[in-house]
Amino acid sequence: MSNLPSPADIIPHRPPFLFVDVMTELTPGVSASGIWKLSGEEWFFPGHFPGRPTLPGVLMCEAIAQVGAVAVLTDERFAGKLPLFGGLDSAKFRRQVVPGDTLEIAVVMEKMSARAGKGKGTAKVNGELACSCELFFVLVDA
Repeated sequence: MSNLPSPADIIPHRPPFLFVDVMTELTPGVSASGIWKLSGEEWFFPGHFPGRPTLPGVLMCEAIAQVGAVAVLTDERFAGKLPLFGGLDSAKFRRQVVPGDTLEIAVVMEKMSARAGKGKGTAKVNGELACSCELFFVLVDA
């Protein structure tokens, strides 16, 4: 794991909108896995929901997209590019994610071209599926 790049060294996201702490696996342009540890101090928990803090599903999808962006941007073919959401399909939420949980995120790229791509991702807690979705993105100059 120590030879893998830090997410912040690859993607432009920064706190409070960086949703992956560490990469655990990486095959540039093909797949990536990472971890997001939820401390409970994150900015969204007090309002979502008071008395029952829950990770918003849309932020799980964003975390999946960020891990996917690491896979894309570590491929030398896409140096100087930025992947932007083009669409999100088949998003399913299977379990509540709460403070103290560790999100295990995995993405596999299915199609890549010079201008766009498609991937599938999952987010799990203790091996239990929390979220799955298909990502579509366009590549623009950074």
